[in-house]
Amino acid sequence: MKPYVPARLSSLLDLLGGVTDLAEEMVKASMKNRDARKPRSGRNTTLRPSAETPLWNAIVTMVKPHLARRGERAILARELGVHRARIGEYFDAQTAMPDAERAFQILVWLDRRNKRSEN
Repeated sequence: MKPYVPARLSSLLDLLGGVTDLAEEMVKASMKNRDARKPRSGRNTTLRPSAETPLWNAIVTMVKPHLARRGERAILARELGVHRARIGEYFDAQTAMPDAERAFQILVWLDRRNKRSEN
């Protein structure tokens, strides 16, 4: 018997499935360049966007097309409660990653955008 999943979460889970599929492809590609990676500096260090963060890289790949229109970065920044420049650090420069709560907020935002484009 399948567990009950509310309709709102169903589409988000579908999106998450797409993210994991894309992440798996990125892991396979990064394994080819494994020798080029530098090792992590140690335990309890902050994880930065790199080949070691395939799920985040997949999210970046999926979000970037939605940020092309004027004002979308500001809207996303407002929804996340961060400065607009932080959106550039997340998706353009890829020098930072959001915390878990904001990453989930980004997935919800992406899900709403995908639903709009389907209609």
